[in-house]
Amino acid sequence: MPGWLMAGGWGSLAGSALLLGAVLGYFLPLPQAIVAGVMAIGAGVLISALSFELMAEAAAHGGLTASALGFVAGAIVYSGANYLLAAQGAKHRKRSGDQQDSEQENDGSGLAIALGALLDGVPESLVIGVSLLSGEGVSLVAVAAVFLSNLPEGLSSASGMRRAGRSKLYVFGVWGAIALASGLAAICGFVLFEGASPGIVAATMAVAAGAILAMLADTMMPEAFEGSHAWTGLLTVLGFLAAFVLRQLEP
Repeated sequence: MPGWLMAGGWGSLAGSALLLGAVLGYFLPLPQAIVAGVMAIGAGVLISALSFELMAEAAAHGGLTASALGFVAGAIVYSGANYLLAAQGAKHRKRSGDQQDSEQENDGSGLAIALGALLDGVPESLVIGVSLLSGEGVSLVAVAAVFLSNLPEGLSSASGMRRAGRSKLYVFGVWGAIALASGLAAICGFVLFEGASPGIVAATMAVAAGAILAMLADTMMPEAFEGSHAWTGLLTVLGFLAAFVLRQLEP
């Protein structure tokens, strides 16, 4: 099977968790504490993956300085884009409560939320495509981490969208489109960097890692803490440990 097609398949699989989570969040009246708990676990999984799968690999192949600069650059780019979208009504796009703006409260917030969801998902999916360039197959830890973090993202956000009065067509249209974009981003990660030097690939992974960590701090952790409070730390640690163990079990 062509590498780009494998990248698209794995990216789509990880992205499908967004749509699955959106269905659960829209139709099931889950308590906020459960949504927040799953969010905390997903955050821990992603932190583990970006630590060992992204930054460790980036430093090993591209050097500490390039990795550190890429890491900070990724965070700056994400934070800047997130700031602009937050001003347009996407600040609470992953919140499951009544925090999300409705279109009546903030005209244009629907588009901002959709763009914000795309912003959150692209770096994760890009990494899946890049991970295939090693020739050793896809990183199952990366795929599992993205899938397990996408599920609560879709779940929490869709619940908040429903509370804000957004239609089913909007909710499932957004998350269906983002799931599709996840597959396309993974393909881009493979195609654009195929044949690139190890240093460039390493820098790209570091940039993605910085963007992902900034996304966690800006969007996922606030929802996790608000709903689970004293249990947030423990659940995040368990998510981190699950991803770490999975990495150690990889051949």
